Amino acid sequence: MKNYLLPILFLLCISCSKELKFETQSFEKTTTVDCNKNCPTIQLKIPVAKNSNLIADSINNAVFTTVKSIIDFGDKPNNSTNYEQLASSFIKAYEKLKRDFPKDRFGWEAKIEGKLKYSSENIINIEINHYTFTGGAHGYAGLRSLIFDPKTGKKIPNEKLFKNWKLFKVFAETKFRNKYKIHRDQPINSTGMQFENDVFQVAQNIFFTNEGIVLHYNPYEIAAYVDGSRDLLIKYEEANYYLITK
Repeated sequence: MKNYLLPILFLLCISCSKELKFETQSFEKTTTVDCNKNCPTIQLKIPVAKNSNLIADSINNAVFTTVKSIIDFGDKPNNSTNYEQLASSFIKAYEKLKRDFPKDRFGWEAKIEGKLKYSSENIINIEINHYTFTGGAHGYAGLRSLIFDPKTGKKIPNEKLFKNWKLFKVFAETKFRNKYKIHRDQPINSTGMQFENDVFQVAQNIFFTNEGIVLHYNPYEIAAYVDGSRDLLIKYEEANYYLITK
């Protein structure tokens, strides 16, 4: 009996060891150059996939690339390969600017917090909540959605979430017009929206929640900055007709 049980238990242990899990890792850097209080700081809290090596690597690389694209600016590409380097590069860029223009005032800040928004057998949805300020009238805040196939670790493009992308787009526009009181016979921008070419587009960031899917439009994407973000919740009772999986 023991000879049969041991291989089975061994296989179960292998399966357990490969289960995908996430842990939050934090990174923070603050300048000390000509600064006593409220010093320019970068704070990163990132969900890092563990246990399932190839799948975890694929997810972690995609999250890192997204975070780097949020922080990166200027003409030269950012060559950072990990979060410590990325945080340091942000502070070093500030310090260089401060040395070059010592009389000017700069109040840089970056705060990025990621979390596991939704998880199922078919979907892993990571939310990246970000705020950056590197001068100007105000900073920029927004949300990014990264959706992965937990079996492969590969990102799922928005179009691949739906059985028929064009049909879903028509449905989403109807829901959007109803929520924001835009008559179906009027242009989509008739009430002050700023869709490009006056044509409705599904949000770039789609989030899965316990209630349904949320189309999230960040500031500037379809409205003026002062109007903030726009959200459209489509409950699963309706969304399931269009979704391939959830």
